[in-house]
Amino acid sequence: MNRPGYHGRFGGAFLPEILVATFDQLGQAFAQAKADPSFWQEYTELMSTYSCRPTPLTPADNLSRHFGGARIFVKREDLNHTGAHKANNVMAQGLLVRRMGKTRVIAETGAGQHGVATATMAARFGFSCTVYMGEEDVERQRPNVFWMQQLGAEVVPVRDGSRTLKDAINEALRDWARNMDDTHYVLGTASGPHPYPEMVAYFQSIIGLEARKQILAQAGKLPKRVYACVGGGSNAMGIFSGFMDDDVELVGVEAGGKGLGTGMHAARLASDQGSVGVAQGYKTYFLQDDDGQMRDTHSVAAGLDYVGVSPILAHLHETGRARFESATDAEVVEALRLTMRMEGLIPALESAHAFAQAFKEAPKLGSDDVIVINQSGRGDKDIFTVADAIGDPDWERFIIKKAEAYHA
Repeated sequence: MNRPGYHGRFGGAFLPEILVATFDQLGQAFAQAKADPSFWQEYTELMSTYSCRPTPLTPADNLSRHFGGARIFVKREDLNHTGAHKANNVMAQGLLVRRMGKTRVIAETGAGQHGVATATMAARFGFSCTVYMGEEDVERQRPNVFWMQQLGAEVVPVRDGSRTLKDAINEALRDWARNMDDTHYVLGTASGPHPYPEMVAYFQSIIGLEARKQILAQAGKLPKRVYACVGGGSNAMGIFSGFMDDDVELVGVEAGGKGLGTGMHAARLASDQGSVGVAQGYKTYFLQDDDGQMRDTHSVAAGLDYVGVSPILAHLHETGRARFESATDAEVVEALRLTMRMEGLIPALESAHAFAQAFKEAPKLGSDDVIVINQSGRGDKDIFTVADAIGDPDWERFIIKKAEAYHA
């Protein structure tokens, strides 16, 4: 029996009573928008005039020759306004907020891309905006914090728990419970209580719909495999949606961090360390201890160190419709360097996880095969983290000189 809000045994909405009416209102607004063809038309027109959609599908011919095997194509979500696929979801939620008559938006963010996108949307629609961000992520993603503040958003560092994304989500939910009448919570990923997983996946499906048309036009065939990194799951659900009914293998790549054997990672589906539980209002695989307490996670990519995962992806994992792998921090940095040098593309560290796994597998495929990698965001936001990982001495001298100028 199909239960609304469930994907197999995952999903649902486990809510405090005070939030039930607000989620019901959101669910009704989403259902009405989804049934209204004019909503999708307004959404696609907005994204074409404001965010450069459709984003291109770029043949990576230098990488294809380097590895041999399959021909590699890259879906360029980095070319969205604000530099990532996050714009797709927040602009659509902005249209919903306007329909619901609310005037304030709040959001959580890990890598900062969702926060920048939400602050941008709020400026565009005239909403006030508050963004919650783990203190550790604030330090890792200072350039994005700067832009959120310049766009008019209040950025609130969260100092509880592990000071990362899961703690930011908890704080955003507390804010929402206090301010339901005028506030909408712009959840950034395909996780959380129903209707968020279905709603975010629907808005992000624009990626897969475009990619399917583009690969057929450019390669004359469907891809053998599609690769996407997986944090909460929004970019993966976005591009997977276009190929769900095709004979195309869907490969999600989680954060292997310092290695699965170290415990310092965020691989909920690609390791044997994730287990099913209920937290943050929904049921899925979490990295948790025997008492159900959430474990600390690690990734070089701030957008991938979330402790849970989309219930839709958990269902695809259990049914075998999608395969999940992991890439370590070291593999990711090396994949990023190679992609920059050979294609002139700068993937975000999150996106570079998908590149790293595709590079392992492309040489083993036939020359007639094609694969698609979703470049979910651009990497210039990661300049501090990447420069540290590479150990560039000129960059270190630059930072020391800037610090001296600030009398640090």
